Amino acid sequence: MRVEDIETSAARQGLALRGAFHPHDDDAVPGATDGRPAATVVLLGFTGQGGWPSFAKSTEARDGADHPLDRWSRRVISRMAEGLGARALFPFEGPPWHPFGRWAIQSGEVSASTLGILIHPRWGLWHSYRGALVFAERLELAQRDPATSPCATCDAKPCLHACPVSAFSAERYEVAACRTYLASPAGVECTTAGCLARRACPIGAEHAYGAEQTMFLMRAFTRG
Repeated sequence: MRVEDIETSAARQGLALRGAFHPHDDDAVPGATDGRPAATVVLLGFTGQGGWPSFAKSTEARDGADHPLDRWSRRVISRMAEGLGARALFPFEGPPWHPFGRWAIQSGEVSASTLGILIHPRWGLWHSYRGALVFAERLELAQRDPATSPCATCDAKPCLHACPVSAFSAERYEVAACRTYLASPAGVECTTAGCLARRACPIGAEHAYGAEQTMFLMRAFTRG
């Protein structure tokens, strides 16, 4: 099996290949199917506005039940896993929670940003992880050096100055202050157009989420 074939299969479902790696013992990757040890992990998710239309037209998006995106992700990725002989894992499973952030960095595609969100050199802060496929087979992967954060050379740090309630700093993220502001009338710009701090980052700004995707995710965040 080739990673390129997995990428093609994912694209048919509206998902993007978000990196792959050969896990080590300390990566906390569960075993593959039939109890065999994990030899390759392939991450799947969304990049920019790509993939959102596939979810938006799904039954899960329109049935009014809770957690539509998680349910869609589980259905689509589990079906992929079954067809590929892999085990499906999800970031919303737990506790215990799978360390998707660590796995994403391990793949060499992303790095930590000033806001704490993982940043991609092309997609910026506009990407997500919806699941992973675990294979017992050691697939051939392209050699990749660890990603370097664009934040390391960004002196202006506009993201830290854009939040109206200064929820972000280099040391922490004040979740309570953020949620309180979003629940107030003043927070309407963030809830409808997206987090001002996130939007202030120039990396990948052209890939920012559309209005429907943004409002869906902001509603999910404020409820959570």
